[in-house]
Amino acid sequence: MSAKYDDIYARSLADPEGFWAEAAEAIHWERRWDRVLDDSRAPFYRWFAGGVTNTCYNALDRHVEGGRADQTALIYDSPITGVVERFTYRELRDRVARVAGVLAEAGVEKGDRVLVYMPMVPEAVIAMLACARLGAVHSVVFGGFAASELAVRIDDATPKVVLSASCGIEPNRIVPYKPLLDEAIEIASHKPSRCVILQRPQEVADLAEGRDLDWVEAEASAEPQPCTWVEATDPLYILYTSGTTGQPKGIVRDNGGHLVALNWSMRNIYGVEPGEVYWAASDVGWVVGHSYIVYGPLIHGNTTVLFEGKPVGTPDAAVYWRVIAEHDVKVLFTAPTAFRAIKQQDPNGELIRPEQIAGLRTLFLAGERADPDTVQWAEDRLGVPVIDHWWQTETGWSICSNPAGIELMPIKHGSPTKPVPGWDVRVLDEAQREVAPGEIGALVARLPLPPGSFPTLWQAEERYREAYLEEFPGYYKTGDAGYIDEDGYVYVMTRTDDVINVAGHRLSTGQMEEVLAAHPDVAECAVVGVADELKGQTPLGLLVLNAGVERDHGAIQGEAVRLVREQIGPVASFKTAIVVGRLPKTRSGKILRGTVQKIADSEAYTVPPTIDDPAILPEIAESLRSAGYAGG
Repeated sequence: MSAKYDDIYARSLADPEGFWAEAAEAIHWERRWDRVLDDSRAPFYRWFAGGVTNTCYNALDRHVEGGRADQTALIYDSPITGVVERFTYRELRDRVARVAGVLAEAGVEKGDRVLVYMPMVPEAVIAMLACARLGAVHSVVFGGFAASELAVRIDDATPKVVLSASCGIEPNRIVPYKPLLDEAIEIASHKPSRCVILQRPQEVADLAEGRDLDWVEAEASAEPQPCTWVEATDPLYILYTSGTTGQPKGIVRDNGGHLVALNWSMRNIYGVEPGEVYWAASDVGWVVGHSYIVYGPLIHGNTTVLFEGKPVGTPDAAVYWRVIAEHDVKVLFTAPTAFRAIKQQDPNGELIRPEQIAGLRTLFLAGERADPDTVQWAEDRLGVPVIDHWWQTETGWSICSNPAGIELMPIKHGSPTKPVPGWDVRVLDEAQREVAPGEIGALVARLPLPPGSFPTLWQAEERYREAYLEEFPGYYKTGDAGYIDEDGYVYVMTRTDDVINVAGHRLSTGQMEEVLAAHPDVAECAVVGVADELKGQTPLGLLVLNAGVERDHGAIQGEAVRLVREQIGPVASFKTAIVVGRLPKTRSGKILRGTVQKIADSEAYTVPPTIDDPAILPEIAESLRSAGYAGG
């Protein structure tokens, strides 16, 4: 392998303080740090202790003062409403400063929490940056989240102010947010003192007198606020992990390490230079939206795209290519499920016009395992490197990637390539021993984690230790299972909970999904382990077919079973595949395998608050019943 990556990676592990101190020189510090790495409370490590900075200053003011005032900072593209807006760095800074003034007038000070419950509109980005400007801690909750789940987050974060909108807009419906917010505040023990509501013309909300402010009116009359300097180790935001119920798990991100890691990642991982257009087709409610719609591109001086739409249906499977062409996107980052949806609607890539994607250099995928068939399909039709990279809400940026800005290493389908500099990834067995190359085990990262990862959970330090650090002392438990091959490539096969035990054999559902996805009629699939009296568990496959496939479903199901038995072997005991219309997913595109398993096993389950469309669960239950499973 080339010495370039090897040398940089080796240095990052041998001299992490020198490595990250050098990266930190690209950031504005009002006061330099006392220690690059504070290990005085290990395993609770902190980066750049004693340093003083401000994230909003580094994302906006620094660029305005440094010559990028008239460069486009943000492009808002909404095929749902037919609106495209552009904001220069100066325009965005000025709006953020005024909204910070709204918050200041409502009594928000450094360290106070502000809850953001917004659709994909420019004001969502402005809200986050306005909080950062004041040194307040924002907690973004995905717009349209159920009132009960929103109430849990209100009680945990205790926000002084809520920034929200009258509604969100889906392709075929309007989702009123204000009634959900009102109900959540009614349920919650903690009561925010103010709610600032952006009235969208598609659904105007009733405002509560004495509590609610009209966003436009409040912003127009507010006094712009300067940046408040904060400690590098002060929290920037709290982000609750998707699927949280009961006791919430609030991931904390600090200011200093986050600034350094994201800025470094833009050039070294994504290979973009300041001034270029970068598009993360995600949502601000998820960690990808935090890191790579809002903070990373702006800190690095890029132009970022905020997209209010879907990969299909707004209006069709060609919308990504239209956005890339119109805005000269150089790098696209999205979820594998988005490309599966595009592939399902346009399996032959007939809607992809070469001239539209001529400027695209690289496609990055993350959020759900990128099966080799989807990666190959995208490579063949886009003609650019397609890079699967692995990271989590907790880590804030990628653990493993093919680093386009350092060097593009040979791509191995099914692998997110190698650990990113700063990440020391190992595979351990249940006895905490490293396993041999190619052997599946628990994927862990040696402590201390690099800058930008989470230093703790919000008001739950002991829970942080128990959930992530105790099982493998000296390591961070990712919760993912996989292996590292003889070349050092990492393979993330499944969540640890999705490794199924068939007659004593530990098998990866991800490996079976790879085989099923290679069937020419299959657009996407999922494998879950269902209860079996004799073998403990047996795998069940769910198949979604490409648009236009009219072959007999029984024949396709039989072919799928044979493929798994031929390529993995009889040990997999794979005997059943079912064709379904669609798979249940979270709004971020993760397949709800655990929920499917519970339905198949007739176990009690709750509808996950992150589910994209709850109506799909009865459809899945009926399909399972028809195939001889209990079906919930």
